[in-house]
Amino acid sequence: MTLTTPADTPPREGRRPALGLRPDVRNLSLLGVLAVLVLVGGLTRPAEFLAASNLQLVLTQASVIGVVTVGMTFVITGGGIDLSVGAVVALASVWATTLATQEFGFAGILFTAVVVGLGCGLVNGLLVAYGGMVPFIATLAMLASARGLALQITEGRTQIVTVPSVLDLGLPDSYLLGIPPLVLVFAAVTAAGWLLLNRTTFGRRTVAAFLLIVLSGSGQNTNGNLYELDAIAAAIIGGTLLSGGRGTVAGSVLGVLVFTTITNLFALNNLQSDVQQIAKGAIIVAAVLVQHRTARDPH
Repeated sequence: MTLTTPADTPPREGRRPALGLRPDVRNLSLLGVLAVLVLVGGLTRPAEFLAASNLQLVLTQASVIGVVTVGMTFVITGGGIDLSVGAVVALASVWATTLATQEFGFAGILFTAVVVGLGCGLVNGLLVAYGGMVPFIATLAMLASARGLALQITEGRTQIVTVPSVLDLGLPDSYLLGIPPLVLVFAAVTAAGWLLLNRTTFGRRTVAAFLLIVLSGSGQNTNGNLYELDAIAAAIIGGTLLSGGRGTVAGSVLGVLVFTTITNLFALNNLQSDVQQIAKGAIIVAAVLVQHRTARDPH
């Protein structure tokens, strides 16, 4: 499903309408890119890349950032931006993995992650809706505050999860037909976002915090580092306009898969993390340039 401005609304004076590739064509292009990446992986590192365990890892890693990206798609499509997603994921994960919280088991960890995410989202919403702050400034302030509080809670230490029912979700024994539970959660979130067109990141973000706890088995103040970059980049690659007015959940999901596959190929070929970040920045610039060109030139 595509979110667009109403077709019968004329563009502003002196401003050309946003054009570009149709969503189906754009998504087919992304599938083509994904196929090329799989081919490259199969040719350069066939034993490692095509292993079932590696493909499961790619999908699992895509699930964590994917649930954030689904929410980010709606925010950007509505003309906003959220820079605090990674910091809130970190805060929710460390608050949910304190010793006091873990005493309440699986339910305590999940409940705490949800409440922390909802609370941060509520503050962001109040600052924008009633405080008159632009989303960039409001979420930037939340980014700094959430990171600081996460560091204060952990005192710079890693909090290890000891609840078996949480850790078991990351083990192969919990896979359903070879599919990790985190991937199933990502699929459910994607379906819900596609059907409900809910313009909030709060629920999807706290799901991301819980998935990260399962994936890493710990809570750290560095969790969710640069998630805002990855989510925005994946949404843009998927065709979401930074200026708002157009975006698709399907495109964003494909953007996440493309980004995650690229990262996996980099890791298998022993490229340093700094090179990976430079490459991500270049991909974002290229995607925005393509958006600008297609918006100006329908041909």
